[in-house]
Amino acid sequence: MATSTNSSWLTYRLQEAIEGGLARAYEQLKVDADRYLIHLRRAHGLPVESFRQIHSIHPNVLDSIADQTISAAMKLAAAEGLGLGLGGMMTAIPDIGVLSAIIMRMIQKLSLVYGFEYSTDEEIAELWIAAASAAGVNLGKDLLEKEVIERFVPRVIERIALKAGAEVGEKWMARVVPVISSLTGATLNYYFVRQWGRRAKRHFRERHMRIRLRDELAPIDPRAELPPAREM
Repeated sequence: MATSTNSSWLTYRLQEAIEGGLARAYEQLKVDADRYLIHLRRAHGLPVESFRQIHSIHPNVLDSIADQTISAAMKLAAAEGLGLGLGGMMTAIPDIGVLSAIIMRMIQKLSLVYGFEYSTDEEIAELWIAAASAAGVNLGKDLLEKEVIERFVPRVIERIALKAGAEVGEKWMARVVPVISSLTGATLNYYFVRQWGRRAKRHFRERHMRIRLRDELAPIDPRAELPPAREM
């Protein structure tokens, strides 16, 4: 009975920490899109001046960058879990809060890698739909109608936290013993980020491919092929 009570308490606290971590990453630790575009040009050699131009980059190139982005987040999450895991259950809550922020920043980067900004309300809504997809959350029709963004985002965060909190609650009970829990925390964080990263990558890639197909099938304006008029 005590174990069940402890598990329920931990799950509730984890859900709170996940909500806080996601909200903090969204509001305070957001990846700067303009600076990240410069990073994509310098570090990966993408010949683009805007995120819209990324839709013309071959998907295999973007997939490689996405995989590197996920791998970097996995290593960061493992290192964070290794450090905070030394405190056993006492540091489990701070750990999941930091982990949630790492995951949200990873999702933001993946969004930008595939050419999707998040500056307008519609783009922000799409970003959180991707985050829900990464968490394995199936948003209902009511949420997918994307109401006013100030109400939409908190409701999606709550859904994600409920799903993720329940998912990791029992696994995090293995962190009761300090030191040993350090390795457990690193391992759990590593695979947790990998799972979310792969789902997010699949979501953005499919969306990217739909836009590529739409652009390829777009009708050509015959006037665009006419030679420029000569001056008389």
